[in-house]
Amino acid sequence: MKYLLSGLRWLVFVVAALAMNFPVLVTFVTSLKTRAELSINPGLWVREPTLTNYQQLIDMADRFNLLGFLLNSTVASLIGALLPLIVALPAAYAMVRLGLGRRYLLPSVVNIRALPLIIFALPIYMMYQQLNLLDTRIGLGLILALVNLPLTLVLLVNAVGDVPVMLEEAARIDGARSIDILRYLIIPLSRSALATTFIFGFITAWNEYLFGLILTTRSAMPMTVGASFFFATSGGGVQWGVAAAVMMVGTLIPSVLGLLMYKRIGASLTAGALKG
Repeated sequence: MKYLLSGLRWLVFVVAALAMNFPVLVTFVTSLKTRAELSINPGLWVREPTLTNYQQLIDMADRFNLLGFLLNSTVASLIGALLPLIVALPAAYAMVRLGLGRRYLLPSVVNIRALPLIIFALPIYMMYQQLNLLDTRIGLGLILALVNLPLTLVLLVNAVGDVPVMLEEAARIDGARSIDILRYLIIPLSRSALATTFIFGFITAWNEYLFGLILTTRSAMPMTVGASFFFATSGGGVQWGVAAAVMMVGTLIPSVLGLLMYKRIGASLTAGALKG
């Protein structure tokens, strides 16, 4: 009976993992097929795996500035993930410990984020035009930071709330100021939550398409928008193998970052599970 239950758990785990990662699996398999095989074999099995699509992608990289798209996405995503942390951490501390804005400001910020982003597209475009921020990495990063701010604030409010008040009171007795408490107490004890928030913010910023399409034209174009240039062929139609290879390359940086930070993400997700 014990082995049966263990086998059922593994079966459920495997089925769930395949279901959640099925689109990625299909894309990866497609990137290993030739154009001829794709026309007769759309399934998950690859008869003759090949790296031709990746080689073709490298050959097209200079013409379509693939490295530039990746760099633009990386810089903008870093700004979009780090800036909300810098702004939201002091705000979260003030909300939790001082009660400033927790009743009205926090719900307002969260509710604004629930609105469709397309509503803000026109006024942001006009404002960026006046500030000469169109088609700049910093401009794209700033709007991505604004998109990430509500979720970052919510996560950090919970993280600061999990830090025992007694530790802060002891620090104040020893003469610590609020900035010292943030630097030497809150940040070290919230590293897992900060890492998780950074990863979520980076992935959200990396996957953002709308503002990348609207606010960039060439110099700061992100990977999500630039990838579309690799789809068309000179004779028309779509090179599905090359398109799949572009998608896999586009997921490489956030995937590696997520794997490197996996332990801290897991620690953050289970934090507080035994409290009660």
